[in-house]
Amino acid sequence: MSPHGGSKFQATQVVRPRKQVEHQIKQAILVGEFAQGDKLPSENELAEMFGVSRPTVREALQSLAVAGLIHKIPGAGGGSFVKSVNHESLGRMLYDAMSNILRLGTLDLGEVMNVRRLLDIPVARMAAERRSDEDLESIRAVLNEQRSISLSDPEVPLLDASFHSAIAEASGNRLLAAFASALHQVTRPAQYLKLSDDVARSTLRQHNAVLRAIEARDPDAAEKAMEQHLDYVGRFTIADAPEP
Repeated sequence: MSPHGGSKFQATQVVRPRKQVEHQIKQAILVGEFAQGDKLPSENELAEMFGVSRPTVREALQSLAVAGLIHKIPGAGGGSFVKSVNHESLGRMLYDAMSNILRLGTLDLGEVMNVRRLLDIPVARMAAERRSDEDLESIRAVLNEQRSISLSDPEVPLLDASFHSAIAEASGNRLLAAFASALHQVTRPAQYLKLSDDVARSTLRQHNAVLRAIEARDPDAAEKAMEQHLDYVGRFTIADAPEP
């Protein structure tokens, strides 16, 4: 039995000053005390508010920047600003992270492409079920650009990625759209195709078939059209594709 009438001490976690500063600024951003685009107080002001050193504040801000909550602008008119945090910014963060991992060689392109396939087929189905008229216009706009350019145009891989990203947006699931868009942007599968006039024409016809199924709100047809398209381009993908 405790000598103090049965009361017991409970261990609590001791948090470093840098963590305390980081946590409080993060919470202030998440609850809306600082809106997207707002400038945070200067390092000197934050150091005075928290009763810590400037290096401690600088470390906390750096951690928040790595987490994607703020970005730092150097110079007299610069400072730390709250970033726009939405599914589009998430997609950009995923793209940056995957690009770095691929370049470091800790993940290979085949793994990323396999995951992309796992997402593309159900995404097409969901797009057929949930698309809006605006979504259709976005997909059509990409297809129109694809029709107007030559095989040698450097925009070919980008437009292919944009086509699949537009379909992902039409799925109505913003998190899924962020993942799918990032996967396509980082792999840009069209740049690894052995393109010929016949392959380009066939690919464009397949893109049109996917669009028609989505337009008709036919999820089965959209799923099948996307699967056939991926099977086709898989036959012409360069085996030893370079890193992006």
